Amino acid sequence: MSVSDRQPAPDLPDFTDRTDFEDADRGLVAPPAAPTVTGADGRVVWDFRATEFLAGDCPGTANPSLWRQSQLCARAGLYEVTDGVYQVRGFDLSNMSLIEGERGVVVVDPLVSAECAREALALYRAHRGDRPVTAVLFTHSHIDHFGGTLGVVDEGADVPIVAPEGLMEHAVAENVYAGTAMLRRGVYHTGGNLPPGPDGLIGVGLGFTASHGLPSLLPPTVEITRTGQEERLDGVLFRFQLTPDTEAPSEMNFHLPERRALCMAENATHNLHNILTLRGALVRDARVWSRYLTEASRLFGDDSDVLFASHHWPTWGTDRIERFLSEQRDLYAYLHDQTLRLTNQGHTGTEIAELIELPPALAKAWHARGYYGSVSHNVKAIYQRYMGWYDGHPSSLWEHPPTASAERYVDCMGGLDAVLDKARSYADDGDLRFAAQLLKHATFAAPDSTEAKESLARVFERLGHGAECGTWRNNYLTAAQELREGVKQVPIAAGSMASALTVDQILDSLAIRVNGPKAWQHTLSTHWHFTDLGERHQVVLRNGVLVHYATERPDERTDLTLTLTKPQLADMLAGRTGLDGIEHTGDPTVLRTLLSALDEPDPNFPIVTP
Repeated sequence: MSVSDRQPAPDLPDFTDRTDFEDADRGLVAPPAAPTVTGADGRVVWDFRATEFLAGDCPGTANPSLWRQSQLCARAGLYEVTDGVYQVRGFDLSNMSLIEGERGVVVVDPLVSAECAREALALYRAHRGDRPVTAVLFTHSHIDHFGGTLGVVDEGADVPIVAPEGLMEHAVAENVYAGTAMLRRGVYHTGGNLPPGPDGLIGVGLGFTASHGLPSLLPPTVEITRTGQEERLDGVLFRFQLTPDTEAPSEMNFHLPERRALCMAENATHNLHNILTLRGALVRDARVWSRYLTEASRLFGDDSDVLFASHHWPTWGTDRIERFLSEQRDLYAYLHDQTLRLTNQGHTGTEIAELIELPPALAKAWHARGYYGSVSHNVKAIYQRYMGWYDGHPSSLWEHPPTASAERYVDCMGGLDAVLDKARSYADDGDLRFAAQLLKHATFAAPDSTEAKESLARVFERLGHGAECGTWRNNYLTAAQELREGVKQVPIAAGSMASALTVDQILDSLAIRVNGPKAWQHTLSTHWHFTDLGERHQVVLRNGVLVHYATERPDERTDLTLTLTKPQLADMLAGRTGLDGIEHTGDPTVLRTLLSALDEPDPNFPIVTP
């Protein structure tokens, strides 16, 4: 890899500074007890051996700054943070924190999958005693902070489930409503299909990658609705700071005043985070994010000896905590304010992303580097939040879609061979960015051309190996992999999230699947009485729209009335049963018509080819 292949990285921090390595190793109680975590079927869902290659020196196929970050994230085991506060790190993309109480332990953010969470809890118990889980706390609405719930408690367990208000709404929006598309793009984001190693997956910036086990979710029983709210969980005082629209639309930090420990959830970690994640999500509010960091410092900074988070390693010392929080605050505030300054001078998001550089003091702070988010795509996200997709130029209003545009560009440039020659020339000169743009047109105009796909794959490979941002690397290298090998089928784990959804949320998820044109000619009305919930819902299909609302009795023009339980609904929608065992009156063919109007999501749609 040539120097020109790497993203520009002026003012890099000092590679001889080993403070982060000392902090990441501090408090180690025990490493993992086994080399892998497996599922009930014997499938490996997490392999600790996958990161062993990171012990070596940085190769030419990796950005040295990202390699350093990946070495830090590869640390795995049980760690003591402070008296009564432990973390299991390196068992998944996220950390699981454990707060010891009077009778047992409060589990904070139980990872992505039940298998990894179960093993993490087992490691803790092996060294701290067989303490029962007395509460579960979710800091925010992303799956790597609740997905392993059923690995630490059983469904129906009599323990409080604590979460910020709105968590269920936003967890369902991401993982159910837009879940298929986010999962597909998440394969690029996390590098889930890349082979671990110097040429492939070296990490995602926040951690190594996400586990491949069984996700789950239990609905909260205790909601945190305001900053300053206090709860005693297993005798331990938790003081909360609500931080909506920061790293997640539903998120909170908490302080343990009796332990002088501050948990910053995912609002302050050892990297620049995403304002808009590449897998897709709501655009986050960088202005509000920075203000909540100021508030956290003012509320808790002087009363904290250690700061820990749901990713990475802790920061010890009140003065160091203050500096860390203030620099993280300045990072998001600077990107927000400078993006709007340049927006108001008439620049577009793409232009601003080329203009903005971080101040030297921030650029030289290891924790402000763009390993997960990047200055470039975060600036574009801030622009999008305020200005939307339209860049103001009328030619952008009605552009051809990618394939049609590509065919015309290739024609204008003299055909496919001419485009490939030009792209190779730009790549040879080190302009990989424009080579990729040209080769995108080539592959969309001629999707059967092996030469075009291989040329683009080689360019993506070089861009990936030079990227400091882990998510950029994974996107580039996964694209190269799929151009050469095709789309790898992604199995969707049949997790237990469905049991946590309300009937309204289940019906919302069905409405999203209605094939509008296919359903235009159908008008039907059904009434659903859920005896286990004491709820009644009217579900109407008309004009290709599924409308549903709570009601006390069937509407006059109801075609079919169903009396059932929520589990029976789940079985019906999963295709395991029809109307068998379900009491019903009216025309049963109406249900078949309704279900026939639903599309099945495609979890393996193409991304780098038409």
